Amino acid sequence: MAWTRFGKKKDMPGNLWTKCESCGALLFRKEFEQRHRVCGTCGYHFTLPARERIAITVDPGSFAEMWTGLLAEDVLAFNDRVPYGEKLAQTRQKTGEDDALVAGAAAVKGIPCALGVMNFQFLGGSMGMVVGEKIALLCEHAQAQRLPVVLVACSGGARMHEGAVSLMQMAKTCSALTRLHRAGLPSISVLTHPTTGGVTASFASVCDLLIAEPGALIGFAGPRVIATTIKKELPKGFQRAEFLLEKGQVDRIVPRAQMRDELARLLAYATGRDPVAAFAPQPVAAEPEPVAVPAAPEPPPGGKGRRRARPPKDG
Repeated sequence: MAWTRFGKKKDMPGNLWTKCESCGALLFRKEFEQRHRVCGTCGYHFTLPARERIAITVDPGSFAEMWTGLLAEDVLAFNDRVPYGEKLAQTRQKTGEDDALVAGAAAVKGIPCALGVMNFQFLGGSMGMVVGEKIALLCEHAQAQRLPVVLVACSGGARMHEGAVSLMQMAKTCSALTRLHRAGLPSISVLTHPTTGGVTASFASVCDLLIAEPGALIGFAGPRVIATTIKKELPKGFQRAEFLLEKGQVDRIVPRAQMRDELARLLAYATGRDPVAAFAPQPVAAEPEPVAVPAAPEPPPGGKGRRRARPPKDG
């Protein structure tokens, strides 16, 4: 039986710690959640579920979800070990969501907007017929109500289970945003980790303003695929938010704790409100309450239990 500072391993409460995907540091889960899934050691931004992101972005009680009855269909009878229809049903049951986008009307620090947030937990945030339809409807609603649009991308790209149907959503979403732009209404795209494939190549990159979270992977094809294809070593930090900011592909990098304030400021500029008043700092990840952090488990030397110190022998 392995030993820890808590005693025997079986006596230690489970799920207390998580490991940073970037620096490998052990993170106390309660403190990690208080930081909205940002590593306190290196600042790495973990993927955030759609509902949690909405909760830390909009004003409490202001979000009104729309188009919850839209459900994807297995129009191609796609079968990848598990039929697509069954996979959809299992994912809906597991996540409690209808599809990979949560959309509706909201307010950010008192400024009304139309909001769409992708959920990576639903089939990797892939874009299919429902995601494309919801974005198009969201833009139409915003145009009718004269609202700015905020879209938060977190996706592995187009949904392969829907074939060409999913690829058509690229044109559909871009067309909807073009009509919104011609109507004189602003759109803001928030690029989070990861944003790749057909989502990057469509609505996530054609909004009026592009904001990224620190360290977010943003690109079309994966770095490994590109390096293999062109047979060259890629630059350091390739496809990361900081690299794209340097090359002019994104307008700003905003940490998660400051995102709400920054969105409010930009929305205020776009809608003719007072940006100074809107930017009055209200960090959602403000000083977390002190948390008693238990000592991280350390394996004993040699992998054996502790031995009691022996008294020195006489002489």
